[in-house]
Amino acid sequence: MAEFVLSRLIRMTITIFVIVTAVFFATRLSGNAIDFIIGEGITQEDRRILTVYYGLDASVWEQYWRYLGSFLDGQFGLSFHERRPVSAIFAERLGPTARLLACSILFTVAVSLPLGILGAVYRKSWIGSAVMAFAFLGYAIPNFVLATLLILVFAYTLNLLPVVGDATPWHFVMPTLALSLYLVAGLTRFTRNAMLDVLNQDYMRTARAKGLPERRVILKHGAKNASITVLSVIGLQVAGLAAAGNVVVESVFSWPGVGDLLVRAAILRDYPVLQFGVLAVSIAVILVNTTVDIAYAYADPRMRLRGR
Repeated sequence: MAEFVLSRLIRMTITIFVIVTAVFFATRLSGNAIDFIIGEGITQEDRRILTVYYGLDASVWEQYWRYLGSFLDGQFGLSFHERRPVSAIFAERLGPTARLLACSILFTVAVSLPLGILGAVYRKSWIGSAVMAFAFLGYAIPNFVLATLLILVFAYTLNLLPVVGDATPWHFVMPTLALSLYLVAGLTRFTRNAMLDVLNQDYMRTARAKGLPERRVILKHGAKNASITVLSVIGLQVAGLAAAGNVVVESVFSWPGVGDLLVRAAILRDYPVLQFGVLAVSIAVILVNTTVDIAYAYADPRMRLRGR
């Protein structure tokens, strides 16, 4: 098991280094930051002064080494627009995003697992058909369309829910629903399929033959074994949300989180903020995937043997 964990950590370190390098050069190819900070109506002398002020006069490789060195002081550079440490800017935005993601994941798991189990157990009745219809509907509606519909119905027409910000628990309702519907649909289908695979296994028939109640057979023996597959799907969904999957929803609801910050940094070519934002998102995805791999190995001994 130690070899398995060590191999995953080595892969994670190499991947992070590649991403750090790729992000730096990709941002430099996206356009001159001076044009977006000031605009076109300045003289060449003013442009030269600003280029020196922002440290863009050095060679690309010198900027790259400064970029790597900025990791050591914990500030990760200064924002071109706010002239504040990037770490401080992200610290202000991380809380709202983390709370929104936590609400979305909890809602997804709480709804999807019971629906998937019901869809598998009652697959030949109207309950199973209703579950699958709901799942296909969730796949068909993009989150930005659902967000707009929620605003039109619950904010504009019924005037029940607030739209902008995260001041109260009621502000979480519409963004959580907009983020979660697609995830609920996917996890419901995977849970149903995983349950269908285990319902007719020998150990399920043995448990029934022992006289165990059907509910205990389904929940203890069936759901426990199906959770190995479901665990990997949940990990992918968490990674997808961490990979700025909430950018559109945060923009629609003016949510003061990392997604909205990344959009603004990309538009304004705020290199330090954009670089650290992409890097932070990438690290979050890698950490989630690595954690899921390790958890999967603990849940399924065959993964440990295969890794060796």
